[in-house]
Amino acid sequence: MSPTNSPSSRPLLLGVVGFSGAGKTTLLEKLLPLLREAGERCAVIKHAHHDVDVDTPGKDSYRLRKAGAVPMLLASAQRYAIMVETPGADEPGLDELVEQLLPHAPSLILVEGFKHAAIPRVEVFRAALGKPLLARDDAQIIAIAAPTVEEVVGQGAAPVRAGADSIGEPELLPLDHPAHIAQWIAHWASQQREQR
Repeated sequence: MSPTNSPSSRPLLLGVVGFSGAGKTTLLEKLLPLLREAGERCAVIKHAHHDVDVDTPGKDSYRLRKAGAVPMLLASAQRYAIMVETPGADEPGLDELVEQLLPHAPSLILVEGFKHAAIPRVEVFRAALGKPLLARDDAQIIAIAAPTVEEVVGQGAAPVRAGADSIGEPELLPLDHPAHIAQWIAHWASQQREQR
């Protein structure tokens, strides 16, 4: 195993799950600069349940990709994007997508979606959506970000903890305080690295 692929050098993965409208993307948008300030080099993998196209129909890169370029790399002074057509192929798994990010040397990969992947997860929960708490049936959820404790307890969930004293129950994080959540994630990441 090469040094870049050793378990101690691979990035940590932390999922962010929740029902549509709970605020997963909004939370990630707020967390990314805070985690960068905390010293994390973050990458994001976002799962989409529909046919996503990041290219504009009619533009050169779109036309070349549709003509069969595999992959199509579009580059400018500000950014580059690689687009790969995958007709007839199975949807790529999380492991395959993580491998695509390794050359960029992230320390932490935040994964939005992929709620069935065997990775630790933070659930974003809002009782107002009328959806059940995922943490009731998902042992991979290590924290719940919700506006209030009452929203979570009102779902009949197992007791949650507001500190690191208990083991087993998800940590309760204040959804409306992203700085607190970022601090918690940075601490969690530090602990995970120490255990490697």
